[in-house]
Amino acid sequence: MQHTIFIEKERTSDYQMTRGLREIIERNGNADDLIAFMQDRNLPVDDIEANNIAEQLLREKPEQGYLTISNALQWRLQYGRVIQQAGAVSGIRRIR
Repeated sequence: MQHTIFIEKERTSDYQMTRGLREIIERNGNADDLIAFMQDRNLPVDDIEANNIAEQLLREKPEQGYLTISNALQWRLQYGRVIQQAGAVSGIRRIR
């Protein structure tokens, strides 16, 4: 094992997805903007659930995530960014 990193649950989301969602919210985007962004990213949810997620995001802006998540054919994680950010970002700690 080369790296042991603890990632708090608030930081386990996809980096690009949370960055885009946070930017939309910061620019006073609405639920339709968030839904369009999620659809562009091929988030596997139906219209009702996308609306529920958008409303939740408007009530509570997500923390910036630091994982890279690929949902092409299967969900897989990449940890390079987390390894680089360990100790520099709250919620990501280097254990070893």
